[in-house]
Amino acid sequence: MRKILTSPSKYVQGKDELYNIGDYVTIYGRKALLVAHKDDQARVQDYLDKAVAKGGFEFVTGGFGGECTLKEIDRLEQFAAAEGCDVIVGLGGGKALDTAKAIANRARIAIIVVPTIAATDAPCSGSSVIYSEHGEFESYLYARQNPNVVLVDTGIIANAPTRFLVAGMGDALSTFFEARSCVRGFTYNNSGAVSTKAAMELARLCYETLLEDGLKAKAANDSKVVTQALENIIETNILLSGLGFESGGLAAAHAVHNGLTILEETHHYYHGEKVAFGTLVHMVLENAPQAELDTVLAFCKSIGLPTCLKDLGVTDISKERLMPVAERACAEGESIHNMPFPVTPYDVYAAILAADRLGGSGGGAR
Repeated sequence: MRKILTSPSKYVQGKDELYNIGDYVTIYGRKALLVAHKDDQARVQDYLDKAVAKGGFEFVTGGFGGECTLKEIDRLEQFAAAEGCDVIVGLGGGKALDTAKAIANRARIAIIVVPTIAATDAPCSGSSVIYSEHGEFESYLYARQNPNVVLVDTGIIANAPTRFLVAGMGDALSTFFEARSCVRGFTYNNSGAVSTKAAMELARLCYETLLEDGLKAKAANDSKVVTQALENIIETNILLSGLGFESGGLAAAHAVHNGLTILEETHHYYHGEKVAFGTLVHMVLENAPQAELDTVLAFCKSIGLPTCLKDLGVTDISKERLMPVAERACAEGESIHNMPFPVTPYDVYAAILAADRLGGSGGGAR
C-alpha cells in the first residue's frame, strides 16, 4: 500500500522572524517577486525594507488583485518572467499565498511563503484553491512540491484582527475529522496515496491543541500579545493543520464549504468560518457520537465560530436554495467522495438542515 507524507522543506516560526527573510531568499536567488495585496504589504513594509537593507536581494512587486484566479496567476507569471525573478515570495492571506505557489510551480522556481494571518492551513500546502473573479470556488491546483520555506512571524499575526485567527481555527477544526474519515475509507490524500500514521497523529494533535489552547490564544490575540498559547495555535492553524489535511486527506467538511460558496451571502465570511460549519455537517453525515458533537459545538461557540446557517448570513433555508449547495458539494471529483460510505446530494441536504438545527442557537460569528 502506497503511503505519502508531504511537507514544506523548512518551517520557521517566531516573533520578528520577517526581518530575516533575506537569509532564505538568498539561498535560492537574488530577485524575488513579491505577491501581496497592497494593504498586507503596507502592514509589514518596515520589516521588508530592513530585510532588503541588509543586502543580497531585492523585491519586485507586480500587485495582487485579491482573488486567486487563473487570470491573475497568468498575469503575474508573465510579469515575473519579464522581470527575471528567480524566487517567488507570497505574503499575506491564503489567496495571495495560493497565487504565489501556483506561479512558482509553473515557473519551476523556489517559493517562500509568509503568512501575515493564521486564517487557513494554506501556507504549508502545495495546493492552490482557484476561485472565479466573483469569489466562487472553481478548482484545485496541485504543485509538484510544497513550499521551500514557510516563514511565520508571530508578532505580525498577533497584531492582525482576531477574527482571522478564529477562522484559522475553524479550518484546522476539520483536519482531524476529515483525515479520520479518509483513514477509515482507505481513500487517497492530496498526493494520491493513503495516509501515514504520522499524518493521522498530526491531525489528532491539531484537534487536541485547539481544544486546549484555542480560547487562551484568542484572548492573547485580542490583547495583541504573543503568548505560548498563541504560538501553539498559530502552529496548529498553519503547520499541524497544513500537514494533517494534505497528508491525511480531505472529505465532507471542505466539500460543503465549496458548496456554500454558491450562496452570495456567504462571500462575506472567511474560508475557515464556512469550513467550521462544514465540519458539523461532516459529523452529522457520519453520525458522530453525541459527546463528540457536543464538544465541537461548545468549542465553536466559545471562540465565535459559526454553528448554523444564520451565522453565515443564510436565512433562506428552503430546499430550492440548499439543494444546489448539496449538489455542488457532491460534484464529480469532490473530496466528499473520500467519506468511507457513498454520499448523495440528498444526504448532504439533510445533514445541512440537521446541523443547522443542532447549532441553531448561533456561534456568534460576524
